[in-house]
Amino acid sequence: MIRTDARELGWGRFIWQFLTVLLVYFIAQLPAAFIWGFQTDDGQFSISSTGAAVSTAGGMAGALLMAWYWLRRDGVLADAWNLRAPSNWLWTLGWAAAATAAIIGWFTLGAMLVEAIGLTTPDVDQVLGWVTESPFHFALWIALVAFFSAGFGEELLWRGYLMDRLSRLGGLRGKMWPIILIQAALFGLPHAYQGLGGVIITGVVGIGLGWLRFHNKGNLWACIIAHVAVDTIMMSLSYATKLGIMPAT
Repeated sequence: MIRTDARELGWGRFIWQFLTVLLVYFIAQLPAAFIWGFQTDDGQFSISSTGAAVSTAGGMAGALLMAWYWLRRDGVLADAWNLRAPSNWLWTLGWAAAATAAIIGWFTLGAMLVEAIGLTTPDVDQVLGWVTESPFHFALWIALVAFFSAGFGEELLWRGYLMDRLSRLGGLRGKMWPIILIQAALFGLPHAYQGLGGVIITGVVGIGLGWLRFHNKGNLWACIIAHVAVDTIMMSLSYATKLGIMPAT
C-alpha cells in the first residue's frame, strides 16, 4: 500500500532513528556472546551454537523494541506493523506459499548466476553447522531464528519499520519501487558475511518481499509466513541431510 497521505518524516530524524535501531541491535547481541563465547586454540574468538542463536534473537529483540519505541512515539505503530487479520486468509496463505517456492527456487538459480559472473556463492556452512549440531540445537534455531528472528523479526523490522519510515520521507512518499529497492539493499547488506553473492541473492529476496507487502496493502502476514517457511524448510533439509534422510548435494 502506497501511503501518499503518510505523515512526513525528516531525513535527519530518519537517519537518527535507523542508527539507534542498528546500535541497539548490536549491543543486545553482546550478553549472549560473552556468556557463550570462547577462545579457540589459535586465539580466535568463537561462539557456540546456543550462543549464536540466543545472540541473534537477543539482537533482534533489542532492535524491535527500539523500532517499536520510535513507531509508537510517532503514532504510526499500527500502520507500520500491520498484523491485523487479512481480509482473506486463503489468498494470504496462497501468496505466502508462492513466495516460499519462489524464494527457494531463487536460492538455487541465484547461486548459479552469481557463480557465472565470477562471484562466490553464499557460504552458510558455519550457520548450518550450528543448526545441525544436535536435535536440541536444531529445535533452538527453528524457534529463535527461523520463527522469531527471521520470520517475525526481519519482516517487522525491514518490511514493517523500514518501509514505513521510507514511505514518509520527502522525495519517496508514494513511490513504491524506490522504497522497495532501498529497503532491499539495506536488507541485503547485513548478509555480507555470506559474501557479495549472498548480499545480491538476499537483496533480490528483499525486493520480492517488499513487493508482497505492497500487494497485500501493508499487511505483513504473507511476508512473515513465507519467511518462516523458507528458513524452516532450509534448516530442516540441512538437518535431514546430516541424518542421512536426504542425499547430500
